Amino acid sequence: MSVIQKIRDKYAVMIVVVICLAIVSFLLQDAFFGKSSLSRRDTSVGKVNGEDLDLAEYQRRIQDAENNARQQMPNIDEQTRQYIREQVWNEFLNEQIMQAQYKILGINVTEAEVVDQIKGKNPNPVVVQQFTRDGQFDRNALQQAISQAGSNPQIREGLHQLESYIAKYQERLKYVTLVKQGIYYPKWLAAQQQKDNSQTATVSYVSVPYATISDSTIKVTDAELDRFIQDHKQLFKVEESRKIEYVSFDAIPSAADSAAAIQQIMAMKLELDTTKDNIAGFINRNSDIKYYDGYISKNEAKVPMKDSIVNLPVGTVFGPYYDNNLIVFAKMIDRKNMPDSVKVRHILIASGAQGGLPDSIAKKRADSLELAVKGGADFKALVDQFSDDPGSKQTGGEYELTPSSQFVPEFKDFAFDGSKGQVKVVRTQFGYHVIEILDQKNIGPAIKVAYLGKSVEASKETNNNAFSAASGFAGKSGTAAAFEKTVQQEKLNKRIADNVRPMDFVIPGIGQSRELVRWAYESKQGDVSKVFTFDDKYVVAVLTNVRKEGTAPLADVRPQVEAEVKKHKKAEQIIAKLQTPATLDAAAKSTNQPVLNAEGVSFATPFIASLGFEPRVAGASFNKNWGTAKVSAPIEGNAGVYVIKVDSFQPSAQPAQDIASQQAAYEQGVKSMLDQQLFEVLKKKSDVKDTRGKFF
Repeated sequence: MSVIQKIRDKYAVMIVVVICLAIVSFLLQDAFFGKSSLSRRDTSVGKVNGEDLDLAEYQRRIQDAENNARQQMPNIDEQTRQYIREQVWNEFLNEQIMQAQYKILGINVTEAEVVDQIKGKNPNPVVVQQFTRDGQFDRNALQQAISQAGSNPQIREGLHQLESYIAKYQERLKYVTLVKQGIYYPKWLAAQQQKDNSQTATVSYVSVPYATISDSTIKVTDAELDRFIQDHKQLFKVEESRKIEYVSFDAIPSAADSAAAIQQIMAMKLELDTTKDNIAGFINRNSDIKYYDGYISKNEAKVPMKDSIVNLPVGTVFGPYYDNNLIVFAKMIDRKNMPDSVKVRHILIASGAQGGLPDSIAKKRADSLELAVKGGADFKALVDQFSDDPGSKQTGGEYELTPSSQFVPEFKDFAFDGSKGQVKVVRTQFGYHVIEILDQKNIGPAIKVAYLGKSVEASKETNNNAFSAASGFAGKSGTAAAFEKTVQQEKLNKRIADNVRPMDFVIPGIGQSRELVRWAYESKQGDVSKVFTFDDKYVVAVLTNVRKEGTAPLADVRPQVEAEVKKHKKAEQIIAKLQTPATLDAAAKSTNQPVLNAEGVSFATPFIASLGFEPRVAGASFNKNWGTAKVSAPIEGNAGVYVIKVDSFQPSAQPAQDIASQQAAYEQGVKSMLDQQLFEVLKKKSDVKDTRGKFF
């Protein structure tokens, strides 16, 4: 006890300090390394009106979309992935922007509404589309799907997705309907517009073109140019982008690479000459051009050296010849006369691995249908009743084929080898087809050709040489100035990529180059890149401009702004010279310009036949203060300064439209534009931050 008491007396303060430090340490650890820590990595790929889209959620949505896409396209390329990323991002934008609008207006969709949209008297168009059979809405099929949902997870999930889609559909429908109901074109405005457009004017005028004053005599300052930009910000709004300049060192196959490819294909030619029985296997094992086991008409052939190839005797070989980066031998396998197009109709009785009836039953049914068709039965009625091919039911079982059409071989062979009017049962992987040949057109020569092709590819040595050249260039180009100097000294071809956006995946001239785009957004202006490898290219780039979202800086738009400011200064000089002319003759004399005429000037159309696009002149022609008695004040136009005098007004040749019809047409036009433009307007008014470029 005395020892414990001694420890308490001597070390009490120290123990309290240690405990306090431990607590503080624990709190700091949570703050800096915990779930809501101050220093944890930001995983937001974007924000819309304060709502984040987390990286993990974004990737999950992308994965779901890719899985759906694979059902139609098993192999997804990078371009498709890029499209899916943009689609998923836009869906998130739509969700957040539209949900905010629904909340403000109190729009919601009840469960009862969704049920009515599925089971009610007038189902949602999506439901009708999903459960249409033979052109008619099948309510029994819908009821069957609903009843099976309890025991079938796949059907249950499908119905949940349908309910979710309908709820969103109804929300948007309510919102758009509300907005469209707010569109109104007042009667008084329609009447005023009709009055304004009821006449045209014949005008005499003096035009003083801006081109009469040399640009070199007009001096402008940066302050004047900047002021013009600030006064016209909407004209100079820009998105965030980068400008890069780059040099590409391409690994182009050398003469030695071409010789090696020729030597390789020549070694296979002997086997090509002698192979007869399994030409397809030989070609598919050895050629970069896969074997097409079908015929094409001579006119359909689209290959280099076509005339030499299509006239080859059967069994002979032509070549070698070049087809882009391929060295090719062509061997004529067979030739025969056949139509260049065939029209058939068929009834499919499904069987086999694809599903349907047992094989023996399917065969008997097909044979019975063949006899019925040959006996004069209504083919279309038989298609409607018996065919298991949904793709041709709407057309009475009809298809049109060409020699290059993608069809099962047995079906296609009968269509082209049979004769017009022939009916036959043909077995394919899908079952039994009762086929009737309706027509065969343009019977002529057709050919079957095997192509033995070998790509001419850059060798390892050629690639190494290109990489060495790129590395040497990068070593001399540590700065933007050195980059430019080396380009000039070595007489290299420098390319420019302007307006590179944060989520771009392709740069013109390079192709897929996401890594380079990411570098451009992580670097400072003037930085020179490392050597980037893209397929057969080695690229070195310099970041020459960093453009932020907002108003374009003067340096980016100087030529455009200078032209506008100089034009305005020229107008001031011309107006000062004209002063206030009492007559057109006085205006013509003071500027040494002729008096000209313009007919058919309309208030509704800013384009004047003899002047071009001059809305101020068109508007001034109908100024009541001048009428037909007075000469106008000088008018600053697009191409020059004008002084006008209206000689007369004439009734418009266009008959006046009924006011109510004019109102309805205007309102309908605005409503039509609304469907395409409404979301873009809402998007511009929302606070959207896209930071996906940090992760992709």
